[in-house]
Amino acid sequence: MRLTWIGHSCFRVEDDGYSIVIDPYSDGSVEGLSDVREEASEVLCTHEHGDHSFRDGVRITEPSSAPFSVEHIDAFHDDAGGTKRGGNRIYIISDGRTRIAHLGDLGCRPEHIERLQGLDVLMIPVGGFFTIDGREAAALVKELGPRITIPMHYRSTEHGFGFDVLSTADDFLSAFTGDVERLDGSSIDTDDTHKSIVVLNPRNMIDK
Repeated sequence: MRLTWIGHSCFRVEDDGYSIVIDPYSDGSVEGLSDVREEASEVLCTHEHGDHSFRDGVRITEPSSAPFSVEHIDAFHDDAGGTKRGGNRIYIISDGRTRIAHLGDLGCRPEHIERLQGLDVLMIPVGGFFTIDGREAAALVKELGPRITIPMHYRSTEHGFGFDVLSTADDFLSAFTGDVERLDGSSIDTDDTHKSIVVLNPRNMIDK
């Protein structure tokens, strides 16, 4: 299975000729990132905010038979039962060998957390303000123990992307000293060997 961080919370998941784009952001909505223009077999959106649900940015191609199973866990976008920002859907995708989870804009510790045990890859927001923050994300990762974790939904001062109100990934990464791998690219193959925390560069990052 191949994962590509397009940017913000948007990822592309590919396997055996089938592709899923998760959480495409609307045009011009995220500073430092170019617009989403993808072709895929399927689109999944964790919730209906514009920076996670721009389906028009993805052209659906004639799909082959899907090699994935997709399940979800209903969660909240805030720490007040959804009264501030509504609901948020966690997606778990499996090809029978590899299980990955995308937490969307998770705002609190999810219920049914046992369903997130035994993950190969976890994509987790770490920037706070709209979601759990870096320290909360680190605690959740340590509880779940995925093989690989990819931080998302944060601000980078080095590369100039992300919402101004978001924090950088520093608080999250500082909890995993020695276990962080920074890649120059935007993609990983889940069969490859990596450290437990993998930092990617957004594929749609605009060169400054």
